[in-house]
Amino acid sequence: MKPVMSFPSVRWPALCLAVLRAGLWLAYPLVYLVGTRVASPRYLGVALLSLLWLQRWLGAGSVAILLRRLTSIDWTILAMLTLCSAATALADSEMLLRFYPVFVNVGLLLSFGLSLRGSASMIEKFARLRHPQLSEKAVAYTRRVTQVWCVFFAFNVALSSYGALFFQRDMWALYNGFIVYVMVGTLIVGELAWRHAVARPHSTSAG
Repeated sequence: MKPVMSFPSVRWPALCLAVLRAGLWLAYPLVYLVGTRVASPRYLGVALLSLLWLQRWLGAGSVAILLRRLTSIDWTILAMLTLCSAATALADSEMLLRFYPVFVNVGLLLSFGLSLRGSASMIEKFARLRHPQLSEKAVAYTRRVTQVWCVFFAFNVALSSYGALFFQRDMWALYNGFIVYVMVGTLIVGELAWRHAVARPHSTSAG
């Protein structure tokens, strides 16, 4: 009698949720790249508002749990993005739509920057999700990486502001829907390469 082949069970609800979260993240560049060609700022404002709150809800599993976990800075950023997207929808304003990415980067800059004043930097918090026990050198490294991200977000605030005022619509959509994501990906890959090629071997030899 031939043995029955067994396959690892798939947790379909968790898998579907992960796919949906990834889809929401991918929806943001599509809003900028495609939405500006086929829809008015009013509908794009509604889309951004929906994506914002869907992400918040799916990230926690329930609105009630999420709202209990929000810090004061989280509330400030959420309120800022909500007001911007709602105002865009109500006023049907392309200029408000153009400044939405600016507010996103301001929010990220505040989150990462203020974490440097606390007990743990933002990158340290991310790192401890996989490695709860971090050495002092690792904590110092995550702090430096957080500072690098702060510089990136500050740069993007300036460039996004300039683009909102002076870029043509297609160039503005291309930057916010594609180029900025390439920049983020390049920074992530560059940090990983530096960590494995330089930071980790140096830490091992020094230790």
